[in-house]
This record gives sequence, C-alpha cells and structure tokens, in this order.
Amino acid sequence: MASSSFPIINMEKLNGDERSATMELLHDACVNWGFLEVINHGISIELLDKIEKVTKDHYKNVMEKRFHEAASKTLEGVVSDKNDIDWESTFFIKHLPESNLSELPELNEEYKNLMKEYVVELEKLAEQLLDLLCENLGLEKGYLKKALSGSKGPQFGTKVGNYPPCPRPDLVKGLRAHSDAGGIILLFQDDQVSGLQFLKDGEWIDVPPMKHSIVVNFGEQIETITNGKYKSIMHRVLTQPEGTRMSVASFYNPGSDAVIYPAPTLLEKEKVDESQVYPKFVFGEYFKYYETTKFQEKEPRIEAFKALQKNAVAAA
Repeated sequence: MASSSFPIINMEKLNGDERSATMELLHDACVNWGFLEVINHGISIELLDKIEKVTKDHYKNVMEKRFHEAASKTLEGVVSDKNDIDWESTFFIKHLPESNLSELPELNEEYKNLMKEYVVELEKLAEQLLDLLCENLGLEKGYLKKALSGSKGPQFGTKVGNYPPCPRPDLVKGLRAHSDAGGIILLFQDDQVSGLQFLKDGEWIDVPPMKHSIVVNFGEQIETITNGKYKSIMHRVLTQPEGTRMSVASFYNPGSDAVIYPAPTLLEKEKVDESQVYPKFVFGEYFKYYETTKFQEKEPRIEAFKALQKNAVAAA
C-alpha cells in the first residue's frame, strides 16, 4: 500500500519563516509514523550520485555472480514464505569508533575514499537530526548525542545492500520484518526499484523511492530514551521480480557501554506511571539479546530487560 501523506521534511525550511511548521511536521512524523524522508539535507547530490554508481558497480563486478550461485541453492529448499532466509547481498563497513575500510580488500580505493567523505556528511546530518528531536522533545541540545555516546563515542556503521530480482517473490522476503536495535538510521536507497515497507496501524506502507532523499527511522534506544514517544517501527524489504534495489543504510548507534534509560525530564513532564517506564540497561547487553531475537516483536525484549532491572533492584 502507498500513502500520499508519507512525511517528507524539507530541511531548507528550518532556516526561515516555515521553521515552526517544519518542526511540527517532524514531530508528527516521529510520533505517528516512525519513518520519514528528508530532502535538502546538506549532502551534495554529486556525492550521492557517486556513492550510488560505485555501489551498483561493486555489486555487478564483485558480488552478483557470487550471490546468484548461492541463491539458486537457497531457493531449492524453500516451500513456504515462513522461512528464515533473506534475499539480499550485503557487506558491512564500520566507521566509528574505528573504521574497518582498510580491512575490506574487495572495495577499490575510489569506493573507500567516497565512503569516507560520505560518512563525515552523514554523521553531521545524524547529529543535526538528533538535536532537532531534542528541541521538539524539550530536551537540552546535545542530550541524545550524549546519551548514545558511551565512553568512546557512538558506534556508526553502514550496511550496504543489494536486493536482486527474485523468481519467487511470493516465497522469499528481501529482508524479513524487524525493528532496529540502535539509535537513528539514515538510509540512501534506490530511487527506481521499491521494496521497503513499514508497519503502520496494522498495514504495510511503502516508503516511496525518491531521488537524493535520505530515509530516516529510529531504533529501540531512541524509543527507550523517549519512553515510547518516538517508536522503533517494524519494517521489511519485499523482493521484486525485476530490478535490483540498492540500499546504503547507516546506523548511528550507542557505544556498547552506553547506559540507556528514559530521559528524566520527559518522565517528569509526562507524569508517567511507574509501570509504563522503560527499563535502564547497557546497550552492549541489549544488543546481544537483540541479535538472537531480531525477527521477533520488540515488546518482549523490552519486558525482559524490565524484569532484569526489577530483579536487580530486589536483590540489592
């Protein structure tokens, strides 16, 4: 299902008379949608075009043959769409606290240099967006960045994905439904081939492909810090019979030793009942549990950490 009112935030409008209306639109997108697209975000179109070209070239030259060899075997054993495989070709790049680009020999120097340039711009955008969220929530500037930092700063990485055409889109998802574990996610996606959907009010809604936009959604740590006000939303990627969808998804996540808990200012302001308060935990511990339960509903994860916190308090 497509939605004509999918939230699109023009970030240029934050600098003039339309600032307050744009901030309201952003807040509504965070509260009621959990997904949005930003345009005029400050990352140059030329840079995005280059990232798209090198990503598609790399898939074609390095990964496509390998994917198809494995994929033909993958489909043989699949009899229903309740399987545990994803029809995607991916690799991961770590940026912060330390880059692993030098350990990725299959990436050529042009790709590595462009990715370094892109990540600097993306980090600025992530932190700008976090501060806009702070403003809308009534938190001091820099609160969310600090909350996600831990002792070594945030963890920042990119999952580069390609979703090739699939002969049986009825049997295999490109990526199974899940919500993200971390902080804020910034996605540069294909503007020709669709497939990304998120769950809203029980319906799957398409994230419209749009040239040079960045799709934004939030992880379970932002949901925890905002005590459920800004939610981490279930999403998935459908396979298509034609066209390869490109996805460059960057995750601005807490440091592994960051202690995550609801912002006290928000709890005071909203006068939240104690039973409705999200738990406090160390992100690294949460993420370990998330890795084993990624494709399940997030609520039991949050409840499990609430129970752990309760038991720790009782034992103290």
